[in-house]
Amino acid sequence: MVVGLQVDPDWWSSGVWNGRPIGEFLRRRDVTAIFRFLHARGVSYGRIAGLVDISANRAAEIAKGVRQVTAYEVLERIAVGLSIPRPAMGLGRDEDTPATCGPDLMAAGGGAGLPPAGAGAGVEVSGLARLRLGLDEALASASVAPRQLELVEESVGEHMRVYPSASPQVMLSLLVADCREVQALSLRRQPAAVQSRLSGVAALLATMCADALMRLGDVAEARRWYGTAIHAADDSGRAPLRVLVRAQAAMLPYYFGNPGQTVALAEAALAVTSTASSAGALAAAGRARALARLGATEQARSAIDQARRMFDQAGDGDTDVAFRFPAKRLLFYLSGAYTWLGDTSEAYRVQDEAFRLYGVAPTVPIDVALIALDRSLCLVRDQRATEAAATARDAVADLPETQRTEIILTRATDVVSAIPEGNWRSEVAALTDYVRACRERARSLGTTAVPGP
Repeated sequence: MVVGLQVDPDWWSSGVWNGRPIGEFLRRRDVTAIFRFLHARGVSYGRIAGLVDISANRAAEIAKGVRQVTAYEVLERIAVGLSIPRPAMGLGRDEDTPATCGPDLMAAGGGAGLPPAGAGAGVEVSGLARLRLGLDEALASASVAPRQLELVEESVGEHMRVYPSASPQVMLSLLVADCREVQALSLRRQPAAVQSRLSGVAALLATMCADALMRLGDVAEARRWYGTAIHAADDSGRAPLRVLVRAQAAMLPYYFGNPGQTVALAEAALAVTSTASSAGALAAAGRARALARLGATEQARSAIDQARRMFDQAGDGDTDVAFRFPAKRLLFYLSGAYTWLGDTSEAYRVQDEAFRLYGVAPTVPIDVALIALDRSLCLVRDQRATEAAATARDAVADLPETQRTEIILTRATDVVSAIPEGNWRSEVAALTDYVRACRERARSLGTTAVPGP
């Protein structure tokens, strides 16, 4: 434990932090690492703050990486107060050198820190060096460590792996921490390549939040998060990601709004780039399903053909990772399209193939439930109301309780609404009662944001 007012200067020549010489962090003026290095040696943040003449709260924020030190004058105080050799931080040797170049650096006839015409070249080089060091510091201090960015991307990748099988409430609780971290990193100016990657992970995180909120039935908040996802994807400059988030956003009005908006969003996604991608196939399939629901039969069939062609060009292999588009998800979308077209024989065929690919213990149970609810609507159209009601009830009941969210309950209600009252039997009444009971239970669990009927 250090009890004196001065830090041992030998630490700065021989100390090691995170397996690397502390001198590396000094050269980068990484004050966060410097403060953590001292704290690990028993120097409290309060003591550090007193030595460098800043508040204890500010010292703690710097140590946590929440606040960056960029002001030259503060860097000089840190070097002096912590007994750091000034050259180690690129601050020069002359302690009487002005702390900053001042606001008149580029004033007419020369500037502060630069000599008048005819002055010695050594002084001019010193002033230019100060300016260069300031620019280097501004660029370097905002950079995210490569490993830190990799860890964020790895975390997002893990979220995408577990998302399809997890309940939306669980996912939202997991996503919050990464959203906050990416927000904190993005608030600081970053080099373009780093910012592109940060915006990319922000787009994926926001899309997962939006999708989870959609599943819960919180339509207004989901719409806002999809807007954030589109903004972040555009900022990333990555065309496939821009297509993906728009294709995903198109789902919201399909389930909770006007399918015409789904068509518009899907077409906006397809207009981003002409390069084939799995996200483009997803957008085309979403457009086909919405057109079928709108009753635009010929357009829907043409869109189905487009989706199949795009999938053949760039569809994903079998996977359950979120936002990927394997064959079983194409069949999921085609199930909806053929159901709304009234082509029940083709819908049954597509649904059977989808059930086979998803398997008897599906990792993505919500997809299977929605396909089963499509089948229920087909059964209604084929005047098999009793079987339709039983199929719909089983589709909901087979889900884990936390997955019986509003997106599922709304589709089950659609089945009830499609059955003519004259064909109601005990199974239909049982389905109605069961959906009502699920909504009441969902409210108590916090798994729905929409009032029940």
